[in-house]
Amino acid sequence: MNDAHLRYPIGTFKTPDSIQPADLARWIATIADFPRALRKLVSPLTEQQLDTAYRIGGWTVRQVVHHCADSHLNAYVRFKLALTEDNPVIKPYEEARWAELPDSRLPIGASLSLLDGLHERWSMLLSGLDGTQLQRTYTHPEHGKAFPLDEAIGMYAWHCAHHLAHVRLVTG
Repeated sequence: MNDAHLRYPIGTFKTPDSIQPADLARWIATIADFPRALRKLVSPLTEQQLDTAYRIGGWTVRQVVHHCADSHLNAYVRFKLALTEDNPVIKPYEEARWAELPDSRLPIGASLSLLDGLHERWSMLLSGLDGTQLQRTYTHPEHGKAFPLDEAIGMYAWHCAHHLAHVRLVTG
């Protein structure tokens, strides 16, 4: 397998030309189910497998689990900001550096529990948004553009599937 396939095993996210209600329903279901799907993949793993990288120079499964908690916490806050402020400029973070911090070496149970509660709240929030709310935006300064929430839902559903695919690279 080439490095691009290992880095992006499901490809990169592509925003549909027109986001349909069925897209949103599918994406929200992916976000809602993510903690269960991740737990199912990682629960049988040994400590050695948890500390195995999915590609040379990539994160270990343990780091991926902790990264998902970090990333999705940030995402949840970004959605709440966009829903309560006019096009807020969000604060990016150095995710690669976060993955090197001491808490990224903890057992994965803490992040799995965090993801359970977070995704329950996040998916409930997303399911309750109306058409006007779905068009609210936040600006990501690294990308220099405003992201409507309907598109961001798709990006984070992709993010869930992307990291599940990384774990599958290790689990076979």
